[in-house]
Formats: sequence, C-alpha cells, structure tokens
Amino acid sequence: MLETLFKLKENKTNVRTEIFAGFATFMTMAYIIVVNPNMLAGVGLGLPDGLAMDWGGVFVATILAAIIGTVLMALLANYPFALAPGMGLNAFFIFSVVLADNGFGWKAALTAVFIEGIIFIILTFVNVREALFNAIPLTLKYAVSAGIGLFIAFIGFQGAGIVVDGATLVTVTSNMTQPSVVLALIGIIVTSILVVKKVKGSILIGIVLTWGLAILAELIGWYEPIPEAGLFSVIPGSIMQPIPSISPVFMKFEFGALANFDFWVIVFAFLFVDLFDTLGTLIGVSEKAGYLDSEGKLPKAKQALLADAVATTAGACLGTSTTTTYVESAAGVADGGRTGLTAIVVAILFALALPFSPIFMAIPAFATAPALIVVGFYMMGSVTKIDFSDARVGVPAFLTMLAMPITYSISEGIAFGVISYTIINAATGKAKEVHPIMYAITAAFILKYILM
Repeated sequence: MLETLFKLKENKTNVRTEIFAGFATFMTMAYIIVVNPNMLAGVGLGLPDGLAMDWGGVFVATILAAIIGTVLMALLANYPFALAPGMGLNAFFIFSVVLADNGFGWKAALTAVFIEGIIFIILTFVNVREALFNAIPLTLKYAVSAGIGLFIAFIGFQGAGIVVDGATLVTVTSNMTQPSVVLALIGIIVTSILVVKKVKGSILIGIVLTWGLAILAELIGWYEPIPEAGLFSVIPGSIMQPIPSISPVFMKFEFGALANFDFWVIVFAFLFVDLFDTLGTLIGVSEKAGYLDSEGKLPKAKQALLADAVATTAGACLGTSTTTTYVESAAGVADGGRTGLTAIVVAILFALALPFSPIFMAIPAFATAPALIVVGFYMMGSVTKIDFSDARVGVPAFLTMLAMPITYSISEGIAFGVISYTIINAATGKAKEVHPIMYAITAAFILKYILM
C-alpha cells in the first residue's frame, strides 16, 4: 500500500528512511507548537483584554493546521515537505496588525489571512504562482537554496546561543563554556561525524543525542534552567496534558473589515510576504531533494502550492496565522526523505503532540541547532552550480545568498536577487534574455519598498 501510494522505489527510498526523515523534520520544527500560541496570545507583551488570543485555542489550531497542510502536501504532491503556521508571518500578525494603531483586532487579522488563502487558491488554479516559480532563472534558484542554507545555519547558531545580539548587531557569545553552548557544539561535531560516515538518520540521531546529553546535564546539576534567560528544563514535567478547547478562536472572523481600505493593505502584505517565502522554501528544499528539472521547473508545483494555499485558508478558520511550507523540511530531506511518507510521519507526530505536548516542548533549541547547521551545509552545495565568473548572474546570486541571513527573510533575499538580476541584465544588453514575468516581479518588489 505504501509503495503504491508514495512510490518509494521510484524515489529510491524506503519506509525506514522516510520515518527517520519525518522525525528529523518534526523535531526541528516542533518549537512552533509553543512559540506560535505564545506569539498570538501575546505572552510577555501585557496585551489588554480583547487583543490577546486564547493560548489554548491557538495551541490546538496550530497543530491542526500543521496536520492538514502537511497531509495535503503528502497526498497531493507526494513531497516530504511539512507545513505549519509560519514564523515571521505570526509576528507580522500580532505586531503589524493587532498592535498597530489601525483599529483592527485579531479577528480582523484572521479574516485577512482567510482572504489571503482564498486568493492563493485562485492564483494556484489559474497557474499564476506556478508561472512565478518557473520564471525565476535556474541560477537564482541555486542561490535561493544556498541562501536558505546560510539562513537556517544562522538560526541554528542563534538557537545554540553561539551567536547573540551585540554592538556589531551579531557577535559570538562571551560565555562559550555555558552548558547549552557546549552541548550544542558537541552536537554539531557528533552530527558532522555521523554525516561523514554516512550513517542513516544522522540528523535525527544528532538531535536525540544532544537532547539526551542535556537531560543528563540537568540531572547532575551542570545545566540549570533559567527561564528568564530563555533556558528551560529539558526534562518533561509530565507525559500528557488535557487538550484545550479550540472554540475561543475557531471561525472568529470579522468580515465587516472588508469595507476598510487599510484592511486590503494588510491582506496584500500577508499575500506578498507569504508568496515569496513559500516560493523560496519550495525552490530551496526542492533543489536539495533533486526535484527540479533541467530548466529549473518543479514537477507537481501546482499541487504543492495548492496544499499550501488550502492550509492557509484552513488555518485561518481554525484560528491561527498564515500556514506555510517550512524550511526545516530540509532536515528531513537531508536525512533521505523523498516522498510524502516523510510528511505523513510529521503529521502523525503533530497529532501525538496534542496530548503528549510536554514531551515535545522539552526539546531545547540548542538540541535542534546542530541539525539546522549541518542541513545548512548540505544546502550550500548548490553554490557550486553557480557561474561566478559571469558577474551578470554571479552578483545577483551573491546578493540573494547574502540577504537571506542578514535580513532574516527568505522573501527579502529573493527580492534582492530578482531586482539586481533584472536591472543588471537589462542594462548590459541582455534584456531579451530576462523572462517577462521577472520584470513584473521586479516592479512589484520595488513598489513594495516604496509603499511599505
């Protein structure tokens, strides 16, 4: 049955590899289970009554949206990509909409996400999103993959506490001997050795081993949880907890906001950022998985984009911000995941997280950091396919890769690459070699920077 449904032999994989890959992906993105409800409920922000969403409701909505989106990706496209409410988009939801002085609350914000999802479904059916995907030149697609590698490795270094805020914006921590940093460094070395020795499931093994060492360190008193410093207990306080009610956030729309022009500005902002974040993630992870053909096109791109669009719409109905394809899917791809079975495993683990969330919430960021850093290495391999001797393609590729980590945004990296590629080629006698859609994308990015 699994062979018929997911074509494992055709994709040169097996059930064991897909299961390991699913665990690896889930464990690198499990943080969203807590982070998203914390963000939308305004934990630590002191939001007044009416502005903060119900934490329990968002917790359930986050997991259900992830399950729906990930299962759709598995069944429609047979890709090992996982979906969940996106980081960055949830921050925009709370800070740029709910907390902005525009009269909109979280119900209007959910309505904007719902409308965004509907628009995405329409754009997917008329092939607009697929056309945008195909219009981006192959060189920039290689750069997007490498840039995402740098980006997620940077996230890993932050999660490990190796790099912190400083006078130079980012600097190395002044305390390299603190337990979380030492454990993360051990995890990086061990995971790298496993990769070199070609051990199956090396990414997942690295996460579990680092977490296991952290538990031991806490038991002997070396690692001490300090919540105010972002260091929490790595030992689950319990095994299960009651599942909260989703009713406080389910289908809580405010369609009266559609009559307000500012509401449509918010919809456009959600639409624009999500569009290019999703395209960037699909490009980057698909390139690493070997899905792109010789022209840089993604087979079943329409199905993958449809899964993403439906997940966003369903997520809004459930009560959470934009659901999107996760860059952490690269962890599963790096561990050998090649089919929708990997995604199904991720969905099952999200389902288990509903009653068993204390276990998954105990996985510290510094335990998943080694996985992200090593996956970053894997994805940087795409840089070897870029011809840097030709500055017309080399400079835009370089700007794409550089912008993603320093702007903390996949979509901004694409913007830097697309704008520079179009202008440089048009100004050096190669205007006809640029796809017409690239000119439209360039104009849209420039307009965004002017108006927003």
